[in-house]
Amino acid sequence: MATTKLFTPRKLVAGGLLLLILGILATFPLYGLPTYYNLLLGTIFMFTILAVSWAMFSGPTGYMSLAPAAFFGVGVYTLALLCSQGRQLVPLPVAVIAGGLVSFVIAFIVGMITLRLKGIYFTIFTFGLVLLLREFVVYWELHIIGTRGQYVYSASNQTTYYIMLGVLVATLLTAYFIKRSRLGLAMESIGGNEAAAAHMGVNTTMVKVLSFAISAFFMGAAGAALAPRLIYVDPGIAFNLLYSFMPILMAVFGGMGTLYGPVIGGVLFAYLERTLRLQWSSYFMLGFGIILIAVVLFLPGGVVGLIPKLQNILRRVVSRLRKGDQAEQHANT
Repeated sequence: MATTKLFTPRKLVAGGLLLLILGILATFPLYGLPTYYNLLLGTIFMFTILAVSWAMFSGPTGYMSLAPAAFFGVGVYTLALLCSQGRQLVPLPVAVIAGGLVSFVIAFIVGMITLRLKGIYFTIFTFGLVLLLREFVVYWELHIIGTRGQYVYSASNQTTYYIMLGVLVATLLTAYFIKRSRLGLAMESIGGNEAAAAHMGVNTTMVKVLSFAISAFFMGAAGAALAPRLIYVDPGIAFNLLYSFMPILMAVFGGMGTLYGPVIGGVLFAYLERTLRLQWSSYFMLGFGIILIAVVLFLPGGVVGLIPKLQNILRRVVSRLRKGDQAEQHANT
């Protein structure tokens, strides 16, 4: 009986489809397509990591974080210090993991201080954290090392593609297992009623801090994985506020109630961001703002929220067709 529950036809089909997609993505650079498509997929991977990481914490807890750009930038600069141009202190994958770990530590320390804040106060602080880290790096570069910006070790497009794909797979697996763990249940209880969760014995502060730091790890790893493609980075590039607002837009558009919602939003909007930036660079942010307002007003559950509605419409149509056929058969008899 237990085996039947674990291996239902639906789960087997879903697992097979996921393995097929992963196999296609893993062999994609071998197809001989133009480099543009590798870069495009790498960008999609990066934004999907940020969207899933943001939804991993903010979705179940209800705490609106604007900090993705802070941890993304930390990851970028961690790799720049470990793998600068002409000097590679550690292998590239190790530097990417280090970028995630540094972000994890900073998020853990910041979370211990600030995650007692609630609502708009926490949101404002996380926004301020991006600005604080950016200005700190500016001061460090200008007044301590005497240079502005860093030249990063340049890796091949295929190498950065596989590293970003690895970070994406790790992010999705972590989000999947957290959602089905006691930590995920505790996060859901905080989002439902934090006072009741604390009364039931949940260490709400530690749950928030730990989940906040875990999500920051993957944001930092995404920044470190992207850095070799940038070649040159400075605080304005690394701590770009786009990396804070885009993941939120993607997660909200896709729907935060499921794991695949932010993935759908990340894929669609990363493609749009890349395309619009190349063709209408002066207006693409205006377009994203309009889309965000429209989603909030008309799709509060995101694209995923449309699925049950479409299923209900389809059931009604099928039911009416069956009733019509039955009525016609009855009339003929």
